Amino acid sequence: MGKAKKVKARGAPAGARGGPAKASSNPFEVKVNRQKFQILGRKTRHDVGLPGVSRARALRKRTQTLLKEYKERDKSNVFRDKRFGEYNSSMTPEEKMMKRFALEQQRHHEKKSIYNLNEDEELTHYGQSLADIEKHNDIVDSDSDTEDRGALSAELTAAHFGGGSELLHKKTPQEGEEQEKPKSRKELIEELIAKSKQEKRERQAQREDALELTEKLDRDWKEIQTLLSHKTPKSENREKKEKPKPDAYDMMVRELGFEMKAQPSSRMKTEAELAKEEQERLRKLEAERLRRMLGKGEDEDTKKAKHTSADDLSDGFVLDKDDRRLLSYKDGKMNVEENVLEEEEEQSKEAGDTESNEEEGDGSGREDTEESDSPDSHSDLESDAESEEEDQEPAQGQRQTPGKGLLGRQERAGEAARDELPYTFAAPESYEELRALLLGRSLEEQLLVVERIQKCTHPSLAEGNKAKLEKLFGFLLEYVGDLAANDPPDLRVIDKLVVQLYHLCQMFPASASEAVKFVLRDAMHEMEEMIEAKGRTPLPGLDVLIYLKITGLLFPTSDFWHPVVTPALVCLSQLLTKCPILSLQDAVKGLFVCCLFLDYVALSQRFIPELINFLLGILYIATPNRASQGSTLVHPFRALGKNSELLVVSDKEDVATWQQSSLSLRWASGLRAPTSTEANHIRLSCLAVSLALLKRCVLMYGALPSFHAITAPLRALLADHLAECSHPRELQELCRSTLMEMDSQKQLCRPLTCEKSRPVPLKLFTPRLVKVLEFGRKQGSTKEEQERKRLIHKHKREFKGAVREIRKDNQFLARMQLSEIMERDAERKRKVKQLFNSLATQEGEWKALKRKKFKK
Repeated sequence: MGKAKKVKARGAPAGARGGPAKASSNPFEVKVNRQKFQILGRKTRHDVGLPGVSRARALRKRTQTLLKEYKERDKSNVFRDKRFGEYNSSMTPEEKMMKRFALEQQRHHEKKSIYNLNEDEELTHYGQSLADIEKHNDIVDSDSDTEDRGALSAELTAAHFGGGSELLHKKTPQEGEEQEKPKSRKELIEELIAKSKQEKRERQAQREDALELTEKLDRDWKEIQTLLSHKTPKSENREKKEKPKPDAYDMMVRELGFEMKAQPSSRMKTEAELAKEEQERLRKLEAERLRRMLGKGEDEDTKKAKHTSADDLSDGFVLDKDDRRLLSYKDGKMNVEENVLEEEEEQSKEAGDTESNEEEGDGSGREDTEESDSPDSHSDLESDAESEEEDQEPAQGQRQTPGKGLLGRQERAGEAARDELPYTFAAPESYEELRALLLGRSLEEQLLVVERIQKCTHPSLAEGNKAKLEKLFGFLLEYVGDLAANDPPDLRVIDKLVVQLYHLCQMFPASASEAVKFVLRDAMHEMEEMIEAKGRTPLPGLDVLIYLKITGLLFPTSDFWHPVVTPALVCLSQLLTKCPILSLQDAVKGLFVCCLFLDYVALSQRFIPELINFLLGILYIATPNRASQGSTLVHPFRALGKNSELLVVSDKEDVATWQQSSLSLRWASGLRAPTSTEANHIRLSCLAVSLALLKRCVLMYGALPSFHAITAPLRALLADHLAECSHPRELQELCRSTLMEMDSQKQLCRPLTCEKSRPVPLKLFTPRLVKVLEFGRKQGSTKEEQERKRLIHKHKREFKGAVREIRKDNQFLARMQLSEIMERDAERKRKVKQLFNSLATQEGEWKALKRKKFKK
């Protein structure tokens, strides 16, 4: 059974009580949201809803906003209604019209421009309007002082513009009553000319009088000025006053004033242009060297400058001799060869005559010099001719009597040119060619050869030069290895060739890295093969060590990973761990590897355990076994054995004569066995180098947390060395300073200890009381947490509402697009149907007409 519904009284209408009549809602549009449970105190806002009304309102709103934007999506022009109060619903139409009329009247009375001063009030000048003055109605002549300002004289008007009738009838003021005959036009013009000439003469006279008076005034002023000044002449002042000597500052200022200002320099040339210029310079120098080697003089290459007359037209026309040949026939054939031979004989005779004339000219040289003093003797031309004759005389003497001195000088010049280093070199195609070019030459010559090869084979000069220079890098690297393998190793040449290798590496880094990796890979393969065959391998030769040193110079060592440096680091670590120390030569090589390790990690400060272990082993084998029983060693060192005391020095005389110096690499080659004294000195030098390296490691790794744990065995060995009184004083001071550096480093890590925790209490039977403040989902939350949860809940609700509205907007736009498509399709169908109807009508008319024609 349902509850009885309340029935409203139907007696009076809805608006009978004076209230506005409300539209009754359609019961089919009302939706009641029933609740499962009735909760006291909860306000329900959406228990009853009108979904149809809400849907119609949303549709109307989207039609006014979204549909309008959709239709105007491709339009840039917008109509804006700027009528006052058009969209203000609070104003009545009468108020809108009154306000618009007031604004229109105000617009008419406003100034059009704030700079238009003549719009509102009229400005005057001496009682006259400025607007009238700007019209220029009254033209005033500033030169005339008469009362009639701006008017031309009657005479001038009559003379130039006619109208002399009034002037002829004008009465003169002198006659008064008597009337005279009017003057003719000619007389008036003559009188006007006479007046103008008279005025001109008067102005000229006034100007001359003013000039005379000015000159007289200047003369009088000069006379008075000499009396007023009382100054002595300049010549007397110079004699009386001596000029003060200029100060150093004044001299510097004058020097700066006369200094040359900076001039604009030419543009910087590109690398290709510089390379081309250098190649051209070397080619010219090589050509000159070859010319000197062959004994050719400079006179053969350079032409002598001939005298040119003042009348020469410089047109290239020379009339020295007639080269035309006479044509003759003999037995029906042209006789050309005989004529040529005859001409050659005549030329030889003429040459002999000229030589005899020149000899005679030498005898009469004094007479020529006396005659040259006369003014018309053409001495300038004769002096040129004499100089040419003097130049020709020694050459003729040499031809006639060739001296032995000239031949000797030429031979010596040729030998010097042969011994001189060529200026151009072709890039070597093999290592043997490069070795042939460099062997037997000094250090400077070898560097010049390599430098000139690079300049003559620059990549910008030819297409294949890049590949040639890439090969040159590999050849130089192999040549450096050969120099390192010599006895003794030529380290000076290697040091200078590293610069050339660096330049080539900067030009071609890819090929350089491949060449270096190939060399290191070859060395590592040899070491691995030796380990597989014998179980151990000695340290490599000095050439491999030099390659490792060059690798650190050519490529960056601070990178975390590098395609060349990283394999080199692995190679160094393998050398320190797999190669045993069996002799002094191995100790020197191992210390050199340690130096390379420190150079590699100087910037990155990477910890190298192999380095610390090797230095520990060097210090161990430098102390007697009795003093170092507590130390533990790892491969490649042994605590007991033949080489466990390799660096121990027992001879006190050798210790006394030892002087601290750098350890030479010639002992690493091992080609000459050292004496006993030299061996002891090498042992002490190895110990000094190891202590210096250890000090560098202490300074580098002092910031590590495990520093003290790492250096604990080293500290014990250093204490043993310090207690050894047989060591030199320099070594003891080095040990002491290293120990002080170790002790000065702070301990950054704490030893491991058990975590401190509170003791677990015994279980008690007393119940634990928990105070409950709130119930439900918000139990045990503070105000900040409640506010945060409320904002999260609000954000979720708004987000869902926004997504729902966007979905409804898309659906609305889809419906509009579908309706447009359907309208277009319906219109198209209508037009197609109309066309078909018209075509059917035409077809029917045409068939009817055709039938009529057949019937006829």
